[in-house]
Amino acid sequence: MERKSNVRLYKERLNLLLDVAQIVNEDHSIDDLMNTFKNLLQEELGIGKILVYTLNYGKWVNLLASNISEEQLAAINVQRDLSHISQIEITNGENEALHGIDAVIPLYHKFHIISYVLIGDSELGDGVSPTLRNLKFVQILANLIIVFIENKKLQQQLIQQETLRRELEVAASIQKGLVPGHDDLPHSKYLRVRTLYKPHLGVGGDYYDVIQLSRTRIGFCIADVSGKGISAALLMSNFQAIVRSLFTSTIDLRVLLNELNRRVCKITSEDKFLTLFLGRYDKLTGCISYINAGHLPPIVYNPMNDSMVLLERGCIGIGMLENLPQIDVGHINIGTRTRFLAYTDGLVEVDNGCRIEDATQDLKDIMRKSTNIVQVINRIEEIANTYSANGLAFDDISVLAFEFKRRGLLKPF
Repeated sequence: MERKSNVRLYKERLNLLLDVAQIVNEDHSIDDLMNTFKNLLQEELGIGKILVYTLNYGKWVNLLASNISEEQLAAINVQRDLSHISQIEITNGENEALHGIDAVIPLYHKFHIISYVLIGDSELGDGVSPTLRNLKFVQILANLIIVFIENKKLQQQLIQQETLRRELEVAASIQKGLVPGHDDLPHSKYLRVRTLYKPHLGVGGDYYDVIQLSRTRIGFCIADVSGKGISAALLMSNFQAIVRSLFTSTIDLRVLLNELNRRVCKITSEDKFLTLFLGRYDKLTGCISYINAGHLPPIVYNPMNDSMVLLERGCIGIGMLENLPQIDVGHINIGTRTRFLAYTDGLVEVDNGCRIEDATQDLKDIMRKSTNIVQVINRIEEIANTYSANGLAFDDISVLAFEFKRRGLLKPF
């Protein structure tokens, strides 16, 4: 008779498991699955109290609390009260936070605990405790449901990662269209322009531009937004549009920079700012007027007399303060064959394990040893590719380079 009773019990539990498996395969929501779990434990097994904790992005969260007071729920700290439990444990009543809980069941996924199921009888009764009588079966049920939830979360993460990857590809494509290519830049036999653009994460916060302002004047800039990724890229695309709308052949550079600062402060948060080098070259005078707003100083090299100058005059970065305290405008006369090189810090700050190395001197050597600006850029690109291949780069890399030929005063660029 007892054997028949046991067989009937096994069949009932097997049918319950099959029902749960069917519900799981129907891809119900997490709330639905938790509600099913609660009903099975309380109505079919007679278990009164249920608590389920699960690990979500490194943080323990409560998925289910039934017949548990808010005060007790608030008193339980998973890290303190449960993290030492590695197998099914019958509580001994010593931990006040677990008052009324008769057993704790840890659940594993890929050899790591991902969930704790806490169960207890609703009240004392005659015979064997429902909690103790059904421990193993509760463990099987919980494993079936919780592991499915974990797999569901992993699947959602994969979908989110794939969505983000596609969004990054679209963003990178859009940003690539915004950054001027070789054919978009002004070229003539009087001026040779070369550029390099290597965003570290597909999209980035670097920006450069060269704008034909008049027949004899060009404006140019290079900038670097604090931070990386999409937020930096969005700010930089806005900044590019602002620069293009404001930069003219006659605008005072101080006025231009103050207006750029005002607009950046308006569109960005306090933790975002950008460094900027802004210049305007006048072919009639052979002079570059510039403002260096906290950017790495560009290098100007004249091979005719082997002189090298760093363009440092200016002010603090854009977006740091609502009102720039002081702006110095620098001026430098440009001779025939003079080379100009502006760059962002990803080119000269190299992550060499335990320390950051400064490669600025290498750029000076390249400028001095190359015969023209094309060789300069080719050599710099080789270095940038080496950084990427060896994992040394940790920021976007952008380079803007000019070589000034004879001035040709009567002809436009």
